[in-house]
Amino acid sequence: MATVTDRLIVFPAIDLKGGQVVRLAEGDMDRATVYGDDPAAQARAFADAGADHLHVVDLDGAFAGDSVNGDAVASVVRAFPGRVQLGGGIRTRAAIDRWLDLGVARVVIGTAALENPDLVRGAARDLPGRIVVAVDARDGLVATRGWADVSTVTVADLARRFEDAGVAALLFTDVGRDGLLKGCNVAATAALAAEAGIPVIASGGVAGIDDIHQLRGKPGIEGVITGRALYDGRLDLAEALRVAA
Repeated sequence: MATVTDRLIVFPAIDLKGGQVVRLAEGDMDRATVYGDDPAAQARAFADAGADHLHVVDLDGAFAGDSVNGDAVASVVRAFPGRVQLGGGIRTRAAIDRWLDLGVARVVIGTAALENPDLVRGAARDLPGRIVVAVDARDGLVATRGWADVSTVTVADLARRFEDAGVAALLFTDVGRDGLLKGCNVAATAALAAEAGIPVIASGGVAGIDDIHQLRGKPGIEGVITGRALYDGRLDLAEALRVAA
C-alpha cells in the first residue's frame, strides 16, 4: 500500500544540452529553449532559494547512451550543497559507480531499465537508496533513448518488474506534457504510486503552485520535478518549497 509522506520533495531541474541549461518541449531536441550557459550558477541560485534536492539530466547523453555533458554535471555537483539526482545515458554499472563516486546522490536509469533490468536489480541491491527507475510514458507506453523510441511495454508493466528490486523510487514523466506547462498528470502519477508500491516522483507539465498543492499529500508520491515553470517565472521556488513542506 502506498503511504502518505510528510513532505513532498521539490526537485528543480537542470537539463543540459551542449553545456547549456535548456528545457525541451515534449522531449524534442529541436524544440529547446536556452535559459543559461552556466549550469553551476543555476545550481547555486536554486540552493539560495532553499532547494536541497536537484534533478539534472544530460540530454545529449540520453541520446548518445553515455555521458556527454560530464564537465557541466561535475560543476553542478561541486556547486550544489544538497543532493543531486542525475539521469541521461546511464546504462552501465561503470557509469553508475562513476557518478556516485563523483558525488551524485542518486542516478536515474531509463532505457537500461527496459533493456537490461538485471543491471538495475543488481545496482539497487548493492547500492540501496541510490537507484531510481525512469518510467517515461507516451500514451501509457514506455519511451526510451531520450524519448525518441516508444516500446510496447506499459508503464504499469515496467513498474511491476521492479516491485521487489529495492529501487529507491520511480520517476514518472508524462512526455506529452513535458515542457508545455499543461499541468502535471496527477491522476496517472497517483495511480502508478498506488499500483507499484514504490515511491513515485512526478514530472512533466508542472505549470504553477496548484500542481504542488495537488501532489502534496497524495499517497506514494515522494516528489515533483519542475523546470520551465521556474525558468519562466510561473512558479516561485521558495513558495513551492513552503507548500511542499
